[in-house]
Amino acid sequence: MPQKTIAKNRFNQVYTPLRIFFADSRAAGIVLIVLTVLSLALANWSVTSSGYTHFWQQTFHWPVVLGHMPETNLLFVNDVLMTFFFFLVGMEIKRELLVGELAVLKKSMLPIVAAIGGMLLPALLFLLFNLQTAYRNGWGIPMATDIAFSLGILSLLGNRINMSLRIFLVALAIIDDLGAVITIALFYTGNIQWLYLLDSCGIIVVVVFMNQRGVNALVAYLIPGIALWFCLFHSGIHATLAGVIMSFAMPLKQLAKLEHQLFAPVNFFIMPLFALANTAIVLPSDMVATFIHPISIGVLVGLVFGKPLGIFLFSYVAVRCKLALLPSHTTLGQLLGIGMLGGIGFTMSIFTTSLAYDHQLWQINAKVAVMAASAASAGLGLLVLLWKTSKSKS
Repeated sequence: MPQKTIAKNRFNQVYTPLRIFFADSRAAGIVLIVLTVLSLALANWSVTSSGYTHFWQQTFHWPVVLGHMPETNLLFVNDVLMTFFFFLVGMEIKRELLVGELAVLKKSMLPIVAAIGGMLLPALLFLLFNLQTAYRNGWGIPMATDIAFSLGILSLLGNRINMSLRIFLVALAIIDDLGAVITIALFYTGNIQWLYLLDSCGIIVVVVFMNQRGVNALVAYLIPGIALWFCLFHSGIHATLAGVIMSFAMPLKQLAKLEHQLFAPVNFFIMPLFALANTAIVLPSDMVATFIHPISIGVLVGLVFGKPLGIFLFSYVAVRCKLALLPSHTTLGQLLGIGMLGGIGFTMSIFTTSLAYDHQLWQINAKVAVMAASAASAGLGLLVLLWKTSKSKS
């Protein structure tokens, strides 16, 4: 056998399994979980802790004439790179709203109703434990669902989960996060820059007008997209919202090609960086004291119990009252499993924590509770969905 053929066969033995792995829908979820565990280990191992956590908080400066930009590695990942993730999921939602699962009005109503329930009940449960304390300002912490992690966990189930259920989770998480953004803007933002907000609205009008006039060249939307991100960032609104807005404002037929181009970079570069950056947290030495703190109890109960109950009960009532329809080939039991995955708060919950509390110890208690609640919600959601999908198929 020629030497070149032998070398090629050896290459294929390595390359083909990797190619299959990364083509599998579960790969993104596996990568996300592995890197989360790795990041926590690096942040809490004495040899690497200081250097690793310092890296994500390291500052750098942009050569901008007006305004400012995210000036740490952590903020760059969360405010800049994650915009592409929100753009990707926004494209999927838009397609489903126009020609897919959510095109039916009663089906599109379900994630809206579910998201409202999934925001109200966790906030109320948090206040149940903290209303008479100095910690009550953290009621917004357990309200949000983390899109990246919840989809990553759901992807572990592969083809067991039908597309309509996945779309429901994406829609639920986006509406949930939009609700969290509005909550932050109204209750946790000390100073909204209204001029930048008005500029953002003007840019959105321009992009919608371009779409209506039949402008299909993707490059024509690049500068307005960057300008929208810049204005939202300076307005005090979370800048990643620009990704969702641009995906909804641009022509649908041009988005399909862009979606394929963004899939791999978002899932195997941006999301892993997001996992590494946001889990570089040094855990407290006294974990018992952390978990019995009122803040931790409120966050844990809100995310682990409030989220699934709020999502499930509001969905159940909406379906029973014929205000909404279940996603295709979906049972109420599977909907409860999705509701449990909704308890994966993470990014927006940790972000809200930094706005709700100035006290470092309170922040640590809330962040540890968010991570613990997210892990518990992921495990419970997977178990319920495994049970209900197996039962449904049998």
